[in-house]
Amino acid sequence: MNQESIAEKIHTKWAGQNLIYKEKTGSTNDDARELGVLGAPSGTLVVADLQTKGRGSRGRSWETPQTDNIAMSLLIRPDAPPERISMLTLIMGLSIAEGIEDALVSARDAQLSRSTEVNIPGQIITECKYFPQIKWPNDIVIAGKKICGILTELHMNDDNTIRDVVIGVGINVNMTEFPEEIKDIAGSILTTTGVELAREDVIAFCMKRFEENYEKYSVNYDLTLLHEQYEVRLINRHKIVKVLDPKGEYEAVAHGINSLGALIVSNEDGEEYEINAGEVSVRGLYGYA
Repeated sequence: MNQESIAEKIHTKWAGQNLIYKEKTGSTNDDARELGVLGAPSGTLVVADLQTKGRGSRGRSWETPQTDNIAMSLLIRPDAPPERISMLTLIMGLSIAEGIEDALVSARDAQLSRSTEVNIPGQIITECKYFPQIKWPNDIVIAGKKICGILTELHMNDDNTIRDVVIGVGINVNMTEFPEEIKDIAGSILTTTGVELAREDVIAFCMKRFEENYEKYSVNYDLTLLHEQYEVRLINRHKIVKVLDPKGEYEAVAHGINSLGALIVSNEDGEEYEINAGEVSVRGLYGYA
């Protein structure tokens, strides 16, 4: 993977058109933030082959081994009010799930056109087991394994207007070995589907989907036009979840999201209420998802 191999795959109007590739970096989010200070345009995409100091949610580290995974950060300059920015994490999550599916379908179709011996499972997309799903608010899951995490960072000007937003994405693409502490919950596209994808293809499909979904969001700066396609992939939907609230853990049934991206849950009495990303974390009752 290099600058040219990524750039030739991206066919968007703005998302990823200003591409910065690095063989090695500490954090693509930090790189994108610095580019934002220097005036880089909206849609600037930083991609690294090796990331050594990546960040996940709640300060967790996220390292990207060379040649197997994707570490990238997208800089955007939205006109949305600050209170609507958290939805960008959900939009990126939806775009990554859709982009991975697009890449899998493309790989299957390419194999079909080359040979009668198809190595990619023909039902890979329609079988729920291989369907990329969203674990609200910021993880992508295939076959119950986390394959992607997202970290969104908002940067403000001195006058309390938005300077820019950086959305960091880490995708396990062809990784096959995982650290002991995460091996039970983590996976990759390769380990969950058996399909080895070119990382450039995954990046390109995800940028295409993000641009499309972002433009729908920009109509009203909410998820009204994305609600149905998001909930189709929401792995938490209609499940009992454990809500990890700083005030105390509790169980609830997840029903879906509202137009502002909050997760709608109900307690044992059937009372419905909203929980917002950034305030709590959600886990499956009997496991990660």
